Amino acid sequence: MREIQVSQITEAVAKLCMDAAYYLPTDVYEGLKKGRDTEESPVGKVVLDQIIKNAEIAKDEDRPICQDTGMTIVFLEVGQDVHFVGGDLRDAVNAGVAKGYVEGYLRKSVVAEPLFNRKNTQNNTPAIIYTDIVPGDKVKIDVELKGFGSENKSGVKMLVPADGREGVKKAVLDIVKAGGPNPCPPMVVGVGIGGTMDQAALLSKRALLRSVEDRNEMAEYAELETEICEAINKTGIGPQLGGTTTALAVNIEWGPTHIAGLPVAVTICCHAARHAEVVL
Repeated sequence: MREIQVSQITEAVAKLCMDAAYYLPTDVYEGLKKGRDTEESPVGKVVLDQIIKNAEIAKDEDRPICQDTGMTIVFLEVGQDVHFVGGDLRDAVNAGVAKGYVEGYLRKSVVAEPLFNRKNTQNNTPAIIYTDIVPGDKVKIDVELKGFGSENKSGVKMLVPADGREGVKKAVLDIVKAGGPNPCPPMVVGVGIGGTMDQAALLSKRALLRSVEDRNEMAEYAELETEICEAINKTGIGPQLGGTTTALAVNIEWGPTHIAGLPVAVTICCHAARHAEVVL
């Protein structure tokens, strides 16, 4: 049994929040540059130049890529041979989020109650926390900063098996088209297929952690990812003001589901596709 002080979790989460806010993942940065090279719209090229320059300034000066530093989603993979000491794990994660957002001068965007008083918590907590127990004695932490310009344009479609492959493709395209330029494209589109309504949404969030360069390990899903991405890039939405670079990638994750169901969830992420990872 390996002991880990929860203070280590707090420090790790705080650093991940700041790193994710300041430093665009390399795969996303390179994807934007490739999009700039292939973009057919002159206006689209200008927009992509500005997006790329913004990411470079953020990295060089340790500043947030976007003023909306998101709601913090934390994925924990906890080895079953780990024993946390010194406090509560969930409290430690939230303390890390608070520390990262306060000390990193990141915008605090979380309200404690969603409908009536909407009072800001002043430190971006609580985080959305998902925990999986896995073999081993290590802890993997993924932090995803989810902006709400794109989150607000995400959605779930409860299809039936008869809708099949074309139904899934249509569902994703319908959601993307409805969002138009509002999610600040070029976007990364996370798609969750299967499970229940809530699990499909979780799968779509996890899909955003995968590199935009990596396709699904199952050939049929990899082919569908490419096909949907090409279809999205033909919509003309483009990088905010029109063009051919609407999506950098479509990442699909799937799970088992009921014989009567085919849930499809789509999480749209803006060009500031921010996430960071560490293994303790």
